Amino acid sequence: MAISGNPKKLAQDVAGGFYSLSPPGLKKYTPADLKIILSNLNLVQREIRQTQVPLDDVALVKAKNMQISRLNQALMVLRSHCKKMRIPI
Repeated sequence: MAISGNPKKLAQDVAGGFYSLSPPGLKKYTPADLKIILSNLNLVQREIRQTQVPLDDVALVKAKNMQISRLNQALMVLRSHCKKMRIPI
């Protein structure tokens, strides 16, 4: 099944906590779709990491770290799914 919508928007939704990647949900994607999702997750992760937040604003620092954490978790799930299904990424 093709990715519905913009893959970058999907990665931003994962970072925001609106969408979660899980192995049963990843089964519907083709290997090419999984590679696109992986590259967009990495792209959004770089964008979030390069944003500068003031260190005295605890809420913004916490929000940034939470987004990075969600993306790391999604990347780990995606990579383990690809490894289990023997999909080269």
